[in-house]
Amino acid sequence: MSNGEFIKLRALLGDYPNTRAVKQGEIRSPRLTFDFADVKTPNHAFKRVVRDLEFDVAELAIVTYLTAKAHGKPLVLLPAVVRGKFQQESIVCRADQPLAPADLAGRRVGIRSHSVTTVAWVRGILQNDYGVDLNRVHWVTFEDPHVAEVRDPPGLERAAAGKDPMTMLVEGELDAAVLTGASLKDPRVRPVIADPEAAANAWYMRYGAVPINHMVVIREPLLKANPWLAQEVFRLLAESRKAAGPAKGGRDPFPFGVEANRKSLELIIRYSAQQGLVPRQYEVNELFNDQTRALGILKE
Repeated sequence: MSNGEFIKLRALLGDYPNTRAVKQGEIRSPRLTFDFADVKTPNHAFKRVVRDLEFDVAELAIVTYLTAKAHGKPLVLLPAVVRGKFQQESIVCRADQPLAPADLAGRRVGIRSHSVTTVAWVRGILQNDYGVDLNRVHWVTFEDPHVAEVRDPPGLERAAAGKDPMTMLVEGELDAAVLTGASLKDPRVRPVIADPEAAANAWYMRYGAVPINHMVVIREPLLKANPWLAQEVFRLLAESRKAAGPAKGGRDPFPFGVEANRKSLELIIRYSAQQGLVPRQYEVNELFNDQTRALGILKE
């Protein structure tokens, strides 16, 4: 791992505009280098992060981190966001059978997993902003949780092997589904939350937060052995983000520093506790250790 002066870190990090400079070696460190895993879609490797502890530094979904923390996994969170998006668009229904949030009671709604971060955000928004009783929705899952110790609560249904949520939705086996990416633009579906862009703007004005998807973690034993490591990894990631240029629309979807992320973290912790994903509502400062809690955004 280390020759005493220079460390090579096994790393998992997606290819995004805000990570490009560090992944391509345009931003370097005199003290460490990254050995990036050849993984095109990082969330496909999240089980390797939390079950196998395969990576020294890794991108990880925030709810996966919260559930990993709840089960004592030796990972430390950096206050560095690499992915984030507003989730009002993410729950969809068939275009020819429109639904509103109030219509979801008793309906079958497909979700990747009970503990997926996008799902936690969507359900938190439905519950807290639209008054949806989550216990009255029939949730259908397609994957195991990333953290092996997490169990689906009673009442969730597992879709048959080989099924996928988009196909089940358009064929009428589901009434709605939480989807991502290109699926949201499919003309056969429409958002359950009307005018999701306006709804996201209103949500932002209400909470002053951007929904966090993926942050960065470091293996705890490695950090204990190399206390300087957190600050140096944070610096590299922050400089890579800056190299991507200013955020559009005046909202930074990739905030760095504990205070910059406090409101978003408070919300996702609250949503996770409401949904039974964590045993209690953590304080934001509990998510970090003494080294990572002190990290702030680099001065422009």
